[in-house]
Amino acid sequence: MTYRAEHLVEALRGAGEPTRLRILALLATEELSVMELSRVLEQSQPRVSRHLKLMNDAGLIERFPDGARVFYRLSSETSSRRLVDAVLDLLDDCDGDGDRRRLDAVRRERAAEAEAWFDQIAPSWDRIRSHHVRESAVEEAILAAAGEGPFDRVVDLGTGSGRMLTLLGRKAKTSIGLDLSQNMLNVARANVAKAGLEKVELHHGDVFATRLPDRTADLVVVHQVLHYLGDPAAAVTEAARLVRPGGRLLIVDFAPHALEQMRDEHQHRRLGFDDAEMRRWLASGGLEAAPATVLPPDREGLTVCIWTGRRAALKEAKAA
Repeated sequence: MTYRAEHLVEALRGAGEPTRLRILALLATEELSVMELSRVLEQSQPRVSRHLKLMNDAGLIERFPDGARVFYRLSSETSSRRLVDAVLDLLDDCDGDGDRRRLDAVRRERAAEAEAWFDQIAPSWDRIRSHHVRESAVEEAILAAAGEGPFDRVVDLGTGSGRMLTLLGRKAKTSIGLDLSQNMLNVARANVAKAGLEKVELHHGDVFATRLPDRTADLVVVHQVLHYLGDPAAAVTEAARLVRPGGRLLIVDFAPHALEQMRDEHQHRRLGFDDAEMRRWLASGGLEAAPATVLPPDREGLTVCIWTGRRAALKEAKAA
């Protein structure tokens, strides 16, 4: 798709201001709220909101409400994204060092709050998580979505207490669990040992940069992780990179909801994900999405969804 002349002029006009170029550069790294952008840019929220509105109207960025908060990200429309990428490629600097430094400070604060919370609740993590939906129903659906196996390699990103490793480990020749919280990894080690599983590796690792080789996992699991992240799309891309031909990526998370207390009480950054958004991320990672499994709560609580993306086997890719 290409721009008509008048639309191209409008889009260029939308980007044609130093602060807006800085915003585009920041949103190229992750989705951000007005409050976060205001802190990084050191400008008032009304002023930043005005810039965001103009760029949203020009189709350069997307505005999406998430509960009581509003986040912004670069447009997912192909021609708009190509234009933004071209502008940013030509941009030598735009107070980039200062903006990056302040964005890193925002990220560190966010990460420190989350890590402190995870360290505090690590021993009781499974009990806390279980109030959302009956856990046995979720795990039964995960096993069905994963398939019969056996699997040469299972990778669990953001492994937490290691529950996915113990659930799927007996179907796997080898399993790898990554987590940024050392306390969580200690809990996972204890649970894996208690389950009597062998050939399970647990590493301190980042879901955005796993340092694992391309296309080497039969099954990659991202279980109740994305709603904590500043850039969930990037995490899906990294997870999809690990899936070998014929393999699957399983994402377990919440459907959209409006429980704002989950931000303060449980450090959730996003209040769930809609199906179209998740399917788009899976497709961007080269995976074909199956229909989502939707698990509403027994009583009050949050709806859990299981999204499955499959990479075509080599013979299927050649036939296509």
